Amino acid sequence: MKILDGKAVALKRRQQLAQLISREVSAGNRRPTLAVILVGNDEASQVYVKHKTQIAQAVGIEPLTIHLDKNVSHEQLYGTIDKLNLDKNIDGILLQLPLPKRFVEEDYLQAIEPNKDVDGFHYIHQGKMLQGYDSIYPCTPLGVINLLAEYQISVHKKNVVMVGTSNIVGKPLAVMLLNLGATVTMCNQNTQDIKMHTKAADILISATGKQFIITKDMVKPQATVIDIGITRDLKTNKLVGDVDYINVAPITSAITPVPGGVGPMTVITLMENTFKLYQKHLNL
Repeated sequence: MKILDGKAVALKRRQQLAQLISREVSAGNRRPTLAVILVGNDEASQVYVKHKTQIAQAVGIEPLTIHLDKNVSHEQLYGTIDKLNLDKNIDGILLQLPLPKRFVEEDYLQAIEPNKDVDGFHYIHQGKMLQGYDSIYPCTPLGVINLLAEYQISVHKKNVVMVGTSNIVGKPLAVMLLNLGATVTMCNQNTQDIKMHTKAADILISATGKQFIITKDMVKPQATVIDIGITRDLKTNKLVGDVDYINVAPITSAITPVPGGVGPMTVITLMENTFKLYQKHLNL
């Protein structure tokens, strides 16, 4: 059983990205800039934003955090996004989710200009991805693809089962795997007999955020298991994933830990996406 160490892979990619940015700055170009919009005081969101800011600084990206009050008006939030869209020194705009419940998140994600949509959530990026064109891909799915590639785990001609079909993770990851030649089965809360599908998976991926929804009896021996979910176990206060790691890990050929698996890959991919947009802006 091989542990897919996202932390180590992300660190390696971080060093490579820092070199690329350093080269651009040495050539007389400005630093890339990533703007993060945070609405309200969600504790988890504040932790995530702080972490993203630290990683941005570590690779040489200028972070700009815009913290708006939870009672901000719809007009003010749109206005903030518009201002950043028009700012030539901003390369990527990230709207930290979740927004307070009164906002329709999708409306604001689509308000971000595609050439600044660092999360790859704009329908133009999603459409390009669906048709197999180069695009800005969502950070978590691309992080998973890069992690598998680093460990030379091919998805070509493999049976991949995706549990959880959100617009942010499950759906785009399924499309990206399909584009790489995998046979993909997508399961969600409406799927009858999920176990029948998961047992057939060469690569099993879960992204539901439901603790230990994937148990040992659902996993084919020697499968690769990718755990994207992360929650806090209320009994132990430890961070855990969708997969019952202790019992599942021994029967797999490879598995991601939680924490330290997909999470670090998501953050470094966000920085790589920022750099990709930055390079396009330099050439405009």
